[in-house]
This record gives sequence, C-alpha cells and structure tokens, in this order.
Amino acid sequence: MKEETSYRKSLGLVELVSLGVGGTIGSGIFVVPGIAAGIAGPSSIFAWLIVALSACCVALSLAWIQARSPSGTTFTAIFEPVFGPRVSGIIVSIYLVSSVFGIATIAAGLGQYFTFFAIPHILAAEIFVIMAFLGVNLIGIAFSGRTENILTAAKIVPIVIIAVALIPFIRMENLVPQQVAGLPDILKVVIIVYWPFTGFEISAIPVEETRDPRTISRALLLVMLLVCTIYLVLNLSLIGSVGAAGLAASPAPVAYAAGIIFSGAAPVVAVIGIITMFSALNAYIVGTSRVLQNMAASFHFPRLAELTLRGTPKNALVISCILSGALLFFSNSFGLLASIAVVTTLVPYVAICLVAFILSGDVRVRVLGTVGAAMTAAILILYFVF
Repeated sequence: MKEETSYRKSLGLVELVSLGVGGTIGSGIFVVPGIAAGIAGPSSIFAWLIVALSACCVALSLAWIQARSPSGTTFTAIFEPVFGPRVSGIIVSIYLVSSVFGIATIAAGLGQYFTFFAIPHILAAEIFVIMAFLGVNLIGIAFSGRTENILTAAKIVPIVIIAVALIPFIRMENLVPQQVAGLPDILKVVIIVYWPFTGFEISAIPVEETRDPRTISRALLLVMLLVCTIYLVLNLSLIGSVGAAGLAASPAPVAYAAGIIFSGAAPVVAVIGIITMFSALNAYIVGTSRVLQNMAASFHFPRLAELTLRGTPKNALVISCILSGALLFFSNSFGLLASIAVVTTLVPYVAICLVAFILSGDVRVRVLGTVGAAMTAAILILYFVF
C-alpha cells in the first residue's frame, strides 16, 4: 500500500529543464525590460548582468547541494544540516509564502493580457486558469510534465525568434547612454529585474518524482544557461532596435519592438505572453505543492501530506491553489504581488548559498556561496532602502 501511494518517478532531464525554464521565464520578461529602460536607459543592461550573476551563484550552489547525494535532497531537507529543523522550517515557510504569491502574481499578469483581448470578468478568468492548471496537476506529474514541455517550447521558440530577428535592426547609438545612469538608478533596476530570474529552483524541487536525481544539478545548469542567454540577447535586441525611450514609453515593450519586424505584432506577442504565463503558472503549482507536501510530512500533518493512488499530493495542490486564488481577492496588483514574491524568495536564496559555503570544502563552491549570499543579501537590503 505504501508503494501505491508514493510519488511516481516520471521526470527526466527534459521535464526538469522545462519546469525550471517555465518557472523562470514568465510574466516579467514581457514587462520588466520597459520599466528597467525607463529608469536607467541603456545602462539597465548592467542590472540584468548583476542579477544574472547573483542568480547563477544561487543556482550553482543549489546544484552542488543536489549533487552531494545520489538520491537528491528534498527542498525541506536542504537547510537542516546548517540551520537545524526549527530555522529550516521557517526558511521553507518563507519560500512557501513566496511561491503562493508567485502563483497569484502570474495570474495577475495573465489578467493584464486578458484585458488586451477585452475578456470580461478578469478576476474570475484568473481564478479559472488557476483551477484549470490545478486539474492538470491532479491528473499526475507525468501529464503536468508533458504539459510543461509543450508550453515551454511554445514560448521559448517565438521569444528566441523575436530576439534574433531584431538583431539586424540594432543601432549602436541606442546602446550608448547619452547620460550615464547613477548608481541609485542601477540599484533600483536590479531590484525590479530579479523577478524575471526567480523560479529556476523549481527544477530541484520534485526530487522524489525524478527518475535519476543526478540529472537535477545538470538541469539547473542548463536552465540558467538558457535563461541568461535569452534575457541578455533579448534586452540588447530590444534596446538596440527601438531605444530605451521608446521601450520605456510602451506598456508592452516586446510587442512594441516586434512591430519593427511586422505590423500587427501586438496580438501575436500577447498570445505568446499568455502561453508564457501558462507555463510559469503550471511550474509554480508543481513546485509549491511539493514543498507544502514535504513540509507537512516533516511536521506530521498526515492529511496534508497524503498522496493519491496516482502519486499526486492532492490536498497540497488544492490548498496551494486556493490560497493563491484568495490572494487575488485582496490584491490584483501585479507590482505589489511580484514585490512580495521576490522579497520572500531572496531569503531562501541567501540560505542556499550559505549552506553550500558551510558544507563544502571546495574553494570554488565556497566562492560561489560567498558571492551569491553577499549579492543576494545586498539586493534584499536594497529593496527596503529604495
């Protein structure tokens, strides 16, 4: 009976990469480039580089932690060797808060795109989508994993095409700032830019559903390589082709820039944006429910920790989605929800780097942990300063 109600090992490298890329490349990339360019102009590229370095240090630290054990390490167990069970429980709880807010943030971003198509009853539509992906995940991890593969491919291919197609339209004068942005402006952009980089850790969460846990560290490396390359090339293409001022003036900067390639780009890019957020929503629901189920098992809440015969954490899935949907009744502001999601995500990110630094005797890993913890903690502090 115990075997029948255990997690099913259905995920391979492709599914783990899809979950990580799906969770990371979401609503932020369609909004944040314009906001960043409006604050710091072409110099905003430096903010993307700074955040990419911070996020890569966190991801590499997490990859090292996962590579330590042949069977992998569940997210709830990552922090215990260093922080002990009580503090570890607090860190995981903070991550759960960030994940629930992350689901709500993505749903609120979807609402903005639904408005573009004049879809009525936006809040009801957002909650319907959350419940629809709850249904996808209740079927089982194999089905939600295949769904994520399709959605991730459907969003990555057109984003890459747009980024590459804009390269011939890049003008060097658009990349050279007429006035160098000050450090405070760069720091403000760094805080904003971190939202599009969160979510990569989802690759390392469904450990018990992974056929070979040794692929988790490889998945994290591939996720960060893909994400950083796409983000940096896309931002260079966007600013270089239309200029920082034009990008900042548009509420839909990617659609605005794509209009250079062909007229009537806005509806096409809006559809890509919706697909992108579907992918991110599915990935976040997978990650949130697994962390909640693992935590319930650790603290002996059997009803919340139980699995169905399909190996799905039904109660954890339902509660995760209900809490996220309920948040939308209190606030449907993308900016507010994203801010809370980022702040509560950076706390466990710092802790991950500290775990790698303390447990590893390898100088390279300790350097990664030090740089990641210092940079991520600094960004977290700057959020409250600015």
